[in-house]
Amino acid sequence: MSLALAEPVLAARPPSTPPTPRDALLRAAIQTARDRVAPLWPLSSFVAVNPFLGFATTPFERAARELHRLTGAPLVMPRAFYRAAFREGRISEADLDAVLAASPAPALTREDCLKALTVDSAPQRGGRVATVADVLDALSDGDRQVSRTAFMVDEISKWCAAYFDEGQAAWPAPWRGMGLFEAWRWSVRFDHNARVMGVKGLAATVSALPADPMDAIAAVLDGLEIPQDQWADYLYRALFDVRGWAAYTRRLDWEAGLTGQPEGRLTEFLAIRLVWGYALFRQRRDAPFLAAWRQALSSARTGPPAKDDDFAVDLVLQRAYERHFQHGVIARLARGQGRPEVQRPDLQAVFCIDVRSEVYRRALESVWPRAETLGFAGFFGMPFVYHEHGGAGHAHCPVLLTPSFEVRAEKARGGPLALAKSLKPIWTALKQSAVSCFGFVEAFGLAYGVKLAASALGGGAPKAAPAGPPLRLDGLEQRERVRLAESALRGMSLLDGLARVVLLVGHGATSVNNPHAAGLDCGACGGHSGAPNARFAAVLLNDPDVRLGLAEKGLRIPDDTVFVAALHDTTTDVVTILDEAAAPATHAADLAEARRKLQRASELARAERAPLLGLSPLDGEKVFARSQDWSQIRPEWGLARAAAFIAAPRALTAGRDLEGRAFLHSYDRAADPDLKVLELIMTAPMVVASWISLQYYGSTVANAVFGAGDKTLHNVCGRVGVLEGNGGDLRIGLPLQSIHDGGGFVHEPLRLSVFLAAAPEDISAVLARQPQVRALLDNGWLLAFAIDDTGRVAHRYAGDLRWEAL
Repeated sequence: MSLALAEPVLAARPPSTPPTPRDALLRAAIQTARDRVAPLWPLSSFVAVNPFLGFATTPFERAARELHRLTGAPLVMPRAFYRAAFREGRISEADLDAVLAASPAPALTREDCLKALTVDSAPQRGGRVATVADVLDALSDGDRQVSRTAFMVDEISKWCAAYFDEGQAAWPAPWRGMGLFEAWRWSVRFDHNARVMGVKGLAATVSALPADPMDAIAAVLDGLEIPQDQWADYLYRALFDVRGWAAYTRRLDWEAGLTGQPEGRLTEFLAIRLVWGYALFRQRRDAPFLAAWRQALSSARTGPPAKDDDFAVDLVLQRAYERHFQHGVIARLARGQGRPEVQRPDLQAVFCIDVRSEVYRRALESVWPRAETLGFAGFFGMPFVYHEHGGAGHAHCPVLLTPSFEVRAEKARGGPLALAKSLKPIWTALKQSAVSCFGFVEAFGLAYGVKLAASALGGGAPKAAPAGPPLRLDGLEQRERVRLAESALRGMSLLDGLARVVLLVGHGATSVNNPHAAGLDCGACGGHSGAPNARFAAVLLNDPDVRLGLAEKGLRIPDDTVFVAALHDTTTDVVTILDEAAAPATHAADLAEARRKLQRASELARAERAPLLGLSPLDGEKVFARSQDWSQIRPEWGLARAAAFIAAPRALTAGRDLEGRAFLHSYDRAADPDLKVLELIMTAPMVVASWISLQYYGSTVANAVFGAGDKTLHNVCGRVGVLEGNGGDLRIGLPLQSIHDGGGFVHEPLRLSVFLAAAPEDISAVLARQPQVRALLDNGWLLAFAIDDTGRVAHRYAGDLRWEAL
């Protein structure tokens, strides 16, 4: 018997014992660790998440130091990045001077920063909170074959993949019906991997510890002799080792909380991680290990030096880098009205605020000067669960919202579509079954070779988006329909001057063999296509009874105005008009003209985007082949380069080339006297845009930590997420190929700059009512500016509801 098995393990506290102050401290520490973990959505509805969500109440500069102290992860780019930006003119001396003048580090000099930008050096920073596995790895002198951290992560990850599998496994794990911690304790009795790899005593440790996850956590903390004031740090650091699966369980708790269900999955997962580490601890009782462990605890208590000039310099360089971008936007917006207003446009097209729409809107307005484009969240204010063809439902709204009703597409009856859907599960099982897969290769292997070759060459013609089956509106009361319609019209600032045709343009993306395909779809629709939302909104706004209800509220839609749904394929920049057959014959000529102008606008948008894809502007049509190429790792750039959010009338931004880098939301302050629309914009679309921006930011500054690694090495895991290679933790964030073109970064790591066409006092009034949004601004996770009525950016938010004139 090993020494580990001879070590005592703390017994569970009897259930009848009342809670103690120590229990309260433990619960608080666990809550702190849990709150620092951002949620992760599965591949089927992959949406952008701010990886620093748990630090939103901490100032950006302090969070940078705290995150590095806890985990060693950076929150800014390497020093060489800023030196290159300085050489290329993306940081100027004027930017440095302005930032230093407002710097909270008065001891920092201009010379310090210029030296950092001209002298080739990389500051060395040590220290992070160490776990048992870290200490064991350090004692092994870097030998990967005996890395306890890597082995532990692999084992936890494999077990979670089996437990959380969403249908990829042909043989489901037998313990999926148990609670997370209970199931793991049960399975450890039959899993001998740890013993074979030299980790003896795991099963004995598990059986000796309490079955309750909270009690198990308490027992491990005591056994490791972690001081109470370090509990929260150690628990978060332990979760950080398996941050992918921790994020996934955090998402389960997140969704449970939205529906009033108990939240405890992440606590159970934390117990698994701690018990694993404790098993490693009990196996080593030799003097070198114990000395190293005590030193790790001491270092964690001491922390890094309070004064760190290198950190201060890097943070100044980051702010200078951001200031340079901001002043470029300010200069563009200062050019006065972009285009004259049209009395009644020939067409109005409402696009998602997505940055990819900015390029297309500019193209459409250039080929159709009498058309007007608007920006609104791509779910068009319709927060529903969508059931297609009688299948399972998916939330088609931002993850910050809870769907309030359901929409069903009529189930397909007979025909090729229905047959294909019924045969798909059988076809999948035939390919993946442990027995039939061999026969599948024998029977269809050659045909699949032809198919792969054809897919690699790509298809040269665009594929029209299907209109989809009719939508059923039953179950939604008339009063609620009118409320939804009114909210959508006010949110779009579409209250008068409506055209004969109003296109509601949702968006989706076309790609193949792409596990992260949902990340290219509409984030406002929960990582799904926006077509159902656009179609539902069009049906709702065309409904005579709804229009009558709107008229009673003072919102009259002209009798000849027709709302029509459309879909923007952001990979190919094709815009397809949906449900055209439902439009009245009186509007046939209008829609025919719209199709012609949309086709020309698509050509211009493809030409503009082509260079970023390594194509000539004359070769924009090659994007169709790329969208069908199974080997293409960059079918499009998604929201890479996103850096600004602008809520303003289109007249203030039209005609400006914002390079596909700005979220554009329509907002008319004159039509919003009670600030309800401004508050809605700041609490929903603006926050979602910040999540997107910070996901790209984190994936750029530290892809190994907050990103998904190399896309060419990905393996889909349980249909939940991806692993990089054949093991390791579930990856979060974006693949390297989503931000880097092989030669350099395409995405620039910038915090989102928000430009609001509203009075500073009105913005402050909203912030005073919304403390969570205010925290993002006060702590520097968002950088805000106010635009006056002439289009001039006149004020900058300085924190604590204060504004500085520019």
